[in-house]
Amino acid sequence: MTIKVVRGNPTPEELAAALAVVRARAVTASEEPSTTEAPRDAWSDPSRIATHRLPHPGPASWGRTYWPS
Repeated sequence: MTIKVVRGNPTPEELAAALAVVRARAVTASEEPSTTEAPRDAWSDPSRIATHRLPHPGPASWGRTYWPS
């Protein structure tokens, strides 16, 4: 990693303080677990929609293909 001063003339103490902050942030970021997958929301849970089991196919299953409300 290279740090370049673009403007100004920092003193060695200011540069050391800035470097300490950058290193501390890098260590903290590497310790946190990366969560690429967001936790599932209750609205996207399929069990919320299908609260009861679907009927099993049987002799009269053709009549259950349409569920009137």
